[in-house]
Amino acid sequence: MPKIELHDISVSYIVGDFSNVGLKDIIIQRLQGKYQPKKFVAVKNVSFSLEEGELLGIVGANGAGKSTLLKVISGIMRPTTGKMAVRGNIASLLELGTGFDGDLTVRENTFLRGAMLGYTREFMNQTYQSIIEFAELQEFEDRLFSHLSSGMKSRLAFSIACLVNPDILILDEVLSVGDGAFRQKSEQKMLEIIKGGATTLLVSHSLDQIRRMATKVLWLDKGNQVAFGETKEICDRYQAFLNGK
Repeated sequence: MPKIELHDISVSYIVGDFSNVGLKDIIIQRLQGKYQPKKFVAVKNVSFSLEEGELLGIVGANGAGKSTLLKVISGIMRPTTGKMAVRGNIASLLELGTGFDGDLTVRENTFLRGAMLGYTREFMNQTYQSIIEFAELQEFEDRLFSHLSSGMKSRLAFSIACLVNPDILILDEVLSVGDGAFRQKSEQKMLEIIKGGATTLLVSHSLDQIRRMATKVLWLDKGNQVAFGETKEICDRYQAFLNGK
């Protein structure tokens, strides 16, 4: 049974400038049948399935709907239409700093984040040192999270997400943060996770990274699903698109 299944998932928003329109005016317009809210479709009719141990690379320009789709799969947002099944516990890293408290220390935030992911205190006690060592933050355990650099924050978030044994791992542009050595270490960790059976979704603007790591690729453009399939085929088509061919 697939770990993730999406069938015609769409996400739309009502948009417009309501600053000069009062609630009374909107009610009157609705009664008169003149109110026509504008809708923006962020994701339109996306369908795919992933098996255990697969890594899906998601490519597309800014505004393609990649982050919105990840939020839907993570359970942060509900799709407007379509059906979806996600089987297993999820660890997601969608935005830098999400799930952390700037007024707490690195140590406190590590346990807080673990609790938010549903892990016991006992498990986090056993895993904590590995998390800190992987993030290379041994000298900053008692430093406030808000005092960390963006690279340090990303390393901690990635370390927690990867070292708590998720069934499904969702990452949005996080492997691009940090120095070259840490990026390489992160990729190696990702490969270990895949071999361990976790299903992973990765948004990245690095096509080389997608080629190296992904088993399947989803190409989105302005919310539409352009293609889904084998890594080499989709990456070659996307590269040709970027080159204007």
